[in-house]
Amino acid sequence: MNPLIPLFVAVPLAGAFLTMIFGKFVKNLNRYIGLIVLLFLAIISYYSIVTVSGTVSVYKVGGWEPINGIPIGIYMVMDSLTAILLCIINTIGLLAVFYSFTYISQYTSENYFYALFCLMVAGMNGVVLSGDLFNIYVFLEISAISSYALVAFGVEREQLEATFKYQVLGGLASLLILLGIGFIYWKAKTLNLADIKVALGSAPEKIHYLLVQMLLLSGFGLKAAIIPFHAWLPDAHSSAPSPISAMLSGVLIKAAGIYVILRLFFNMFIISEEVAILITTLGALSMAVGVFLAIGQWDIKRLLAYHSISQMGYVVMSVGVGMILVARNTKPEVASLAIAGGLFHLINHAAFKSLLFLNAGAIEYRIGTRNLQEMGGLSQFMPATSSTSFVASMAISGIPPFNGFFSKLIIIIAAIMAKFYLLALIAVIVSIITLASFMKFQRYAFYNKEVQKDEKSPKEVPFPMVASMVTLGILCLLLSLLVLPQVRDIVLKPAIDILMNSQMYISPILGM
Repeated sequence: MNPLIPLFVAVPLAGAFLTMIFGKFVKNLNRYIGLIVLLFLAIISYYSIVTVSGTVSVYKVGGWEPINGIPIGIYMVMDSLTAILLCIINTIGLLAVFYSFTYISQYTSENYFYALFCLMVAGMNGVVLSGDLFNIYVFLEISAISSYALVAFGVEREQLEATFKYQVLGGLASLLILLGIGFIYWKAKTLNLADIKVALGSAPEKIHYLLVQMLLLSGFGLKAAIIPFHAWLPDAHSSAPSPISAMLSGVLIKAAGIYVILRLFFNMFIISEEVAILITTLGALSMAVGVFLAIGQWDIKRLLAYHSISQMGYVVMSVGVGMILVARNTKPEVASLAIAGGLFHLINHAAFKSLLFLNAGAIEYRIGTRNLQEMGGLSQFMPATSSTSFVASMAISGIPPFNGFFSKLIIIIAAIMAKFYLLALIAVIVSIITLASFMKFQRYAFYNKEVQKDEKSPKEVPFPMVASMVTLGILCLLLSLLVLPQVRDIVLKPAIDILMNSQMYISPILGM
């Protein structure tokens, strides 16, 4: 058993506990506890992605061994796909915590902020590590309840209204997921993902199987905010403090939504062509509708929120193309390429979208507005914010040499090779409209008018905020290296193999 696995949950839970106890008595201790917790988690995440490559590590909580081949305990499972998500969660979490050192000082109750932040990270780490449906649900609720509170952290009317909508739709998602889990347990008599795959067999009851798939796809689709399950996202992401917006958009919709959909539909269910086509269609709709909703926005954070829907559409559409080819049992190399494009874009989106939300937070921190029409000329006063937002804008628009170009290129090439020409065309058009949208952002926020410097002119944000933005800007360039075969074989290929060959996931868990 890998002893590092439980630390991904235990350490942030302990961090939340210690913050609430000692943070009240020692000034600024809360932020340093959060920083140390996330730094430790980031280090072991990168260690894990190198050491786990191509293998599956299983941690049996409480040491409960299978009885007659049936897993009766709680299993935490780490493979290459899990390791990628852990790196995303804990890297963005680390940078968001450091950014918060100065940003969150404008709010009261810093203690609660860092405690809730640690709880949210613990929940997301738990979701991606859980090997059974019930504990996925438990950790999902830990991360969701923490995020509800963090969205409302400013306690203004806008934040409270946004978190209410988020809670209502989040509660509906949880209900759908719980119903799906109940229907699975009714037939399979187990909730372990690997055991469910074996228990339901190769010829499950079709109506029951389809009902469960639709319930879980709807529930986790709500968590991922894919069209038509997106209504909560623009309000929640725009109202939350900017470090939380970065976590929600860059991390939470992936860990609580996209990851679980991938894990369930590749490693627990038998992929059917009909469901694969549905998932691909939802991805294409998210791509197109999200970008058209974004382009008319003048509130920076709402504009970015709608682009999150659009960019997650790229991921879902690309992975859906891979699912269709796997279901048809044709062109495995193209299926592998499509899934690689989806995972690559998932990683890239975490970097450039988190950076854009931190940029929006820096602008709001200095000039007190999110309305693009009230801005202009900020490039001469805030050079670090201006240059990093330009990097992120080019990355999300798919301009070389930034990371978004390479993942979008792989997605488009895979769609063409799979003969889904319409999807490839939609992906190109959406990318062009995205570029237009971010040219508008750059023009109105940073250029647009000449402003004379005086004592009241805005200044660059403090060092912790600049350092987090610059680090993410560098990542937007460095992640382009994932296109190289040598790097791709270490990071992406083992995760693709796990998804395409469910037996690689099942055998180490069940000891087959």
